[in-house]
Amino acid sequence: MSVSFKTLDLNLLKVFDAIMEERSVLRASQKVALSQSAVSHSLARLREMLDDELFVRTATGMQPTGRALTMAPQVRQALRSLEAAVELPIFTPAVSTKPFTLAANDFTTMVLAPPLLKILSREAPAVDLTIKPVTRIDLAEQIDLGRIDVAIGVFSSPPSRLRTAFLFEYDDVLIVNAKRKLSRLDNAKLAAMPLIVVSFGGEQEGAIGGFISERGLARRSEMYDRVALERALAKSDRPPRIAVSLPHFLAVPALLQDSELAAIVPRPLAKALAQTHAIAAYDLPYSTRPVEVRLLWHERVEGEPSHKWLHEILRRATEGLRRGR
Repeated sequence: MSVSFKTLDLNLLKVFDAIMEERSVLRASQKVALSQSAVSHSLARLREMLDDELFVRTATGMQPTGRALTMAPQVRQALRSLEAAVELPIFTPAVSTKPFTLAANDFTTMVLAPPLLKILSREAPAVDLTIKPVTRIDLAEQIDLGRIDVAIGVFSSPPSRLRTAFLFEYDDVLIVNAKRKLSRLDNAKLAAMPLIVVSFGGEQEGAIGGFISERGLARRSEMYDRVALERALAKSDRPPRIAVSLPHFLAVPALLQDSELAAIVPRPLAKALAQTHAIAAYDLPYSTRPVEVRLLWHERVEGEPSHKWLHEILRRATEGLRRGR
């Protein structure tokens, strides 16, 4: 007799698996939460469909036929696979070896990675991180392809397929070599200083208003408030002098050493650099727009337990930055 899987009631296979395990119609009915008569009826239907007794009643219980013994392992594996497919996956950080890939610039990495790694060492010691540069890659494409689990940065009006969450906020400050003792900083003094700024992409690379747009995602490229700087010094005898424009923050402390240069950097970075380098930070003589650093991820992983956990520990790792503001 030919059996079509398309017309097969999967509940019959659940009954079959229960009888195979319990070797009793009564105990099988309790296992699948059906009446004994319902289990007997299901077994009768399956016997008719497969043209095989499947189970023979004996003094020691329901003994499987050769056909049943052949079917049993595959039926059980199929049922377990279906359960895994429809049930919400469980993520246990303490024993997980799942790797995660983040995208972040060097500023964000410097202020975020130390507290994040402390959390991982305590709560998920076998979880590994890969941090890719948020610049010089097609970030939207990498997120779309699932090659990046979460990006961290400053984004403008992300497309609907991407989700965001607030991490922390910062403004700009001026840093100089600690040997230089600056008195009260005003616009005139600032205008006389050769400045270092960080820009991840210039106008020649398609940056508009300090943002680069790729596949509907606009990410911040100018890591200082250029508009506020130019507005503040608009009435000065000289425009602001951008002596050095860098694609990263890594070289800033070395360039400040024994020089007259000054750098405009995010306030959290200035605080972090002051712990390891001889630099001093000063408030700018003008206000800069508060900048929001946010998480960014694809909608397809929304609610997935491992990703929810990742977002939660990233928020915990930046708690000090939120308190600092």
